[in-house]
Amino acid sequence: MTEPIKLNGNDFQLEDLVAIARHGAGVKVSQGSVARIQKASRLIEKWVDKGERIYGVTTGFGALSGVTITKEDTRKLQKNILLSHAAGVGKNMEDDVVRAMMALRINDFCRGNSGLRLETIEKLARILNEGIIPRVPEKGSVGASGDLVPMAHLSLVLIGEGEAFIDGRLMSGARALEAKGISPLELQAGEGLALINGTQFMIALGCLALHDALNLCKHADIAAGMSLETLMGTRTAFDPRIHNARPHQGQIKAARNMLKITENSEIISSHKDCTRVQDAYTLRCSPQVHGASWDAFGYVDRVIRVEMNSSTENPLIFPDSEEFLSGGNFHGQPLALACDFLGIAIAELANISERRIERLVNPQLSGLPAFLVEDGGLNSGFMIAQYVAASLVSENKVIAHPASVDSIPTSANKEDHVSMGAVAARKCRDIVENVEEVIAIELLCGAQAIDLFTNIKAGEGTMAAYEVIRSRVDYMKEDRLLSNDIARVRELLREGSIVKAVEDKVGKLY
Repeated sequence: MTEPIKLNGNDFQLEDLVAIARHGAGVKVSQGSVARIQKASRLIEKWVDKGERIYGVTTGFGALSGVTITKEDTRKLQKNILLSHAAGVGKNMEDDVVRAMMALRINDFCRGNSGLRLETIEKLARILNEGIIPRVPEKGSVGASGDLVPMAHLSLVLIGEGEAFIDGRLMSGARALEAKGISPLELQAGEGLALINGTQFMIALGCLALHDALNLCKHADIAAGMSLETLMGTRTAFDPRIHNARPHQGQIKAARNMLKITENSEIISSHKDCTRVQDAYTLRCSPQVHGASWDAFGYVDRVIRVEMNSSTENPLIFPDSEEFLSGGNFHGQPLALACDFLGIAIAELANISERRIERLVNPQLSGLPAFLVEDGGLNSGFMIAQYVAASLVSENKVIAHPASVDSIPTSANKEDHVSMGAVAARKCRDIVENVEEVIAIELLCGAQAIDLFTNIKAGEGTMAAYEVIRSRVDYMKEDRLLSNDIARVRELLREGSIVKAVEDKVGKLY
């Protein structure tokens, strides 16, 4: 069994989060965080005993912050906030998102600014490590005051309330704790608010979407290279001199990749003396389009990595100076803008991919058999695969509209500007999933097209990708159920087998 990943609030990495969310890695509070956590929680106790007026600890919430809560009622207040704020609707979030939420929340708490007891943080870590997945509905957060609704659903299980999944079986929170031998927690002053007042729902979605988007970059270049060859295109547009004359780093990297992938292509060599002057934009400008998305992902990556290691609750406790301050670090605006940008950038990879798919299946543009199949008419071949790609691309155009340009006041106008970051993050993930399907379709069509060049070989990288695809999906001689083929290529894409094979053959892609 692998060692749990130690969290300290400062150097949590995207790769570690994916290991926890998707591959079952556990977590542990680092020893270096313990003293700071304990000092902050003792300060909360001291301030409550002194009757200090602290938002959400000895006062109500939001527009009710003017209501003073007695010392005797501070514990009930914290339970009430979890119950009252767990008002989510819609389908349940996937396990990987919920596991990511828990890991990110624990990492935030390890910074020692929340005032939570060590016992509370470690109990949340144990719930994660034991495979308990709180049931978290997808809808209800406006992305300011933190992701209150989804975080409340997640946190209810700590106190034996709400619902949770264990090995896919839904049960009450109390039963889930009992099944793993964990006793319910009694919340202390300030703990309910600290548990829910953060950006961990939107950042969990954003992290996983970014990880998957970055995985798509190289696959998009491979698909474009494969399409270029089978459409009898030229490598001239990938010449480094062109891209160094306009030195956007993503563009330069994408062009280098496509040169590598198509190296030693007999298909391209076979028509080097043809009369065509230049290729269509979807082939010639693929480095510029892919590269712009790559550069956008770089910006999003910087925002994500800052947010992963930040304190996002309110109020914030500063143990060193023994102060508490009310602020707005829960506001999701940085994430809202980043997730909107990520969604737009990743959608563009599908936009250009679908146009290459159309060129592959259209005999007037490709010079290949109609819809890449023998005996066309009796067989429809990949005709409808292009329909599916077109449908997904059109759907992306609708959902890529920025959520962050909207705001709607909440809490009796106390919270009068919200980020809609949770909506931006949810739709970003939907876009990524659609783009995976489109790139899978292009790879599938590209492999089919290569088989139609019976006597000449594609480039070394293209052939490596082709061979991996053919290890899972056979050449389509006559019509069959295409949905299964698309799913198999998408699985290859997700597991990284295609990129690995290409890199083993031509060297590391950028």
